[in-house]
Amino acid sequence: MWLLRALDSSDDRPLAFRLMPGAVKTIGRAGAADFCVDAPLVSRLHCRISTAEDGQVEVVDLDSTNGTWINGEKISRAVLAEHQVLRVGRVEFVLERA
Repeated sequence: MWLLRALDSSDDRPLAFRLMPGAVKTIGRAGAADFCVDAPLVSRLHCRISTAEDGQVEVVDLDSTNGTWINGEKISRAVLAEHQVLRVGRVEFVLERA
């Protein structure tokens, strides 16, 4: 299992999402997103995260307005590895083993 944790959470409760093997989840501002991130520059449906049974985590940008970034590099589709930083809008997440 993976944990996608926000690096800088100004809230008392840190923003974090669990990713189980075989899961396919979306991140975005819309209520329809699996992981709702109500923050500036985040699109309604920003990106999709898929976790394979072997543990590999893939991120796909869903034609977001401001792009999806891994370690400062804009991606359309990429594998997210442990300790890498995923940025959507102004929110940065780090991938950790849970």
